[in-house]
Amino acid sequence: MEGLTKRYGSLVAVDAISLDVRRGETFGMLGPNGAGKTTTLEMIEGLRKPDSGRITLLGLDAVRQRRAVQERIGVQLQSQALWPDLTVDETLRTFRALFRRKVSLEELLGRFALADKRRSLVKNLSGGQRQRLSVATALVNDPEVVFLDEPTTGLDPQARHSFWDLVRDMRRQEKTVMVTTHYMEEAEALCDRVAIMDHGRIMALDTPRQLVRGLAFDNTVECSFAEPVDRERLMALPEVRDARSEDGTHFLFTNDVSATLAGLMGITDDSGQRVQGLQVRTATLEDVFISLTGRRLRD
Repeated sequence: MEGLTKRYGSLVAVDAISLDVRRGETFGMLGPNGAGKTTTLEMIEGLRKPDSGRITLLGLDAVRQRRAVQERIGVQLQSQALWPDLTVDETLRTFRALFRRKVSLEELLGRFALADKRRSLVKNLSGGQRQRLSVATALVNDPEVVFLDEPTTGLDPQARHSFWDLVRDMRRQEKTVMVTTHYMEEAEALCDRVAIMDHGRIMALDTPRQLVRGLAFDNTVECSFAEPVDRERLMALPEVRDARSEDGTHFLFTNDVSATLAGLMGITDDSGQRVQGLQVRTATLEDVFISLTGRRLRD
């Protein structure tokens, strides 16, 4: 993608972004709702036309050669339009009919643990089963590149981890996977590289480990008080590299947790306030996002 831009009136949904996704990698686009992730994917997939910029996919111009591109990709949309009154078997047969290249029905049913549900109606499937079926429909043509848009939203933890295994299986098959998510742990678990998006722009791009290593701190102290506390006072605490606040919660980025906590208790002693909440964690992608945007990445 080079200079990819999409506007809706005065709103710039995607703001001249450029990036390369390598063959065989699992690439994540991480950001809150409204960051521009889905719009970006839909332009690559040929579902929306960019206002400007260039998209090259598998050596093809993704805008001008849309039909040729779509034969070679698999797409799971954020909102799947599965027919509730079709069976699993009928659903897969319908999607297979759209492509010249087809994966066998038995292979799909077995791979996604749906063989015993093949005659069940979609509306009677559990959330995890519907999600597996949704991914199966994206792979009916054995695509070279797979796009998954917020694939685990609404799933329980067990179903989410089962889905992660499916993505890892695609990696073993050397498929290129591009996934959008607003779950930090999902990006850390699955992605070779991650682009952090906000307000239509790419704020940072690297491996999850390198993004965290690039921070100027090792740990985060998350705390709150009964009364407001000035940022300047928090910044003056020992070893604090930066301090951010959101909705009464303070995030103190530090390289020495013990020193910072001792100073934090000193604030409490001097002012008579009490720390209402306190949590300490090793820096994660969540902290990368907070340090870049000043707020947490919310569902």
